[in-house]
Amino acid sequence: MSNIMAGLIESANALNAFDQVLQVTQNNVANASTPGFAKQRLQLTAEPFQPPGLLGGVAAGTLENSRNDFAEQAVRRESTVLGQQRQLAASLTSLQSVMDVSGTNGIPYALNNFFQSVSAWSQTPSDQAARQAVISRGADMAQAIRNASAALKGVAQDTDTQARNTVNQVNELVGQIQGYNHRILQSGSASYDSGMDASVHSTLEQLSTYIDFTTMREPDGTTTILLNGSTPLLIGDKQYALSEALTSPPSPPALYANAPPKAQLRASDGTDVTAQTTGGQLGALLSVRNSILPSFQGDASQVGSLNTLAQGLADLVNQLLTSGNISDGPPPQPGIPLFTYDRASPVSVAATLSVDPSVTPGQLAAISPGPPEVSNGVPLALSQLAKPTDSADEVDGFSLTQFYGNMAADVGNQLQQAQNSTQVQQSLVAQAQNQRQQISGVDINEEAMVAVEFQRAYEANSRLITVLDQLTLDTINMLQ
Repeated sequence: MSNIMAGLIESANALNAFDQVLQVTQNNVANASTPGFAKQRLQLTAEPFQPPGLLGGVAAGTLENSRNDFAEQAVRRESTVLGQQRQLAASLTSLQSVMDVSGTNGIPYALNNFFQSVSAWSQTPSDQAARQAVISRGADMAQAIRNASAALKGVAQDTDTQARNTVNQVNELVGQIQGYNHRILQSGSASYDSGMDASVHSTLEQLSTYIDFTTMREPDGTTTILLNGSTPLLIGDKQYALSEALTSPPSPPALYANAPPKAQLRASDGTDVTAQTTGGQLGALLSVRNSILPSFQGDASQVGSLNTLAQGLADLVNQLLTSGNISDGPPPQPGIPLFTYDRASPVSVAATLSVDPSVTPGQLAAISPGPPEVSNGVPLALSQLAKPTDSADEVDGFSLTQFYGNMAADVGNQLQQAQNSTQVQQSLVAQAQNQRQQISGVDINEEAMVAVEFQRAYEANSRLITVLDQLTLDTINMLQ
């Protein structure tokens, strides 16, 4: 009789264990599409077989989480690079729109029209209409360069706004994980919570698109986050917020006054962490703002290629005009410069380039004094700037058109590389996510098999209880 009662007890315990397994399976299926969720398995343990009192059986063991930290890190690592390349592609697309190479507008169009006007002037050097056309096309050229300078400034401002928004997004996501840490510390338990665990890892994956960071799960169950592996963003329930500001670093000393400032990323204690922050969207934005854009618009340590182009154009044209004569005289009347710009600020040349409003068509020098004197020598020399044969008529070893073409090509090459890298990185992220899914993702078919397996075990155990119940009843009847 005692063995029958022990069998009933063990069978009831087994039913309870099977029921818990089915509940875990049900939870897996319900959260199959929940971001950050990792499947769980309830392990069953065998009870000792010690007759006559104990007849063995099974009991519910520990609940195991299938999450794999290496798989999670792989996804976050590839997501960080993808976020960086996507942002670079987006920012360089905006920059490419400034560097137009179609020849139908912008600087190439204005350059072409200017050279056509001086070529026409060389054919009729005394024609006032031809002279006025040169002044007008020169003004258009200056306007095109000023427009490009303003457009670059606009791209810089948009980049600043995006960087600030990204920093705010980073602080917000870290703040969400801080909330989870706070709840864990308040509860005083580091026990596993599948819902909170899924939320933490989903938030970390979002964060990985913005910055490069390392994370650790502490013994108390909280998550620690370090920017670039060294700068603390979250320790326990204490958050260390980032901030972004525009500044002109005192070191090294600025070579050019009035230069555009640089973006600086600061840790919560004010430490400059800009140089260390290269990954994710934030790293890309800082690179665009502090490296790529200054190569065109200049900064405290470099003039910028657009300013170099603007000054090269103005100086070459002005030098040829002032080397010629307006009339033979006597005495000969020397020519005057056409373009003006802020000579005190090399980084402001493109923004200030213009045609001197006091210049009249009659003041354009056409005569090259020689010897021999050539009546249309200056217009001819100006038209040759389109395809110079003398290095003195070039800008850094290139014609004006080639110099601008190199600027545009530089942007195009960087954009192409970013777009290609984005495509490759998308595949790598998908591959990492698939590997993680195979390790810790929920497979509906697998869960269905587990459910069927334990449902049948549940039914078989129920039948055993029915048999034991009948045996107990028969035994009691026999004793009576």
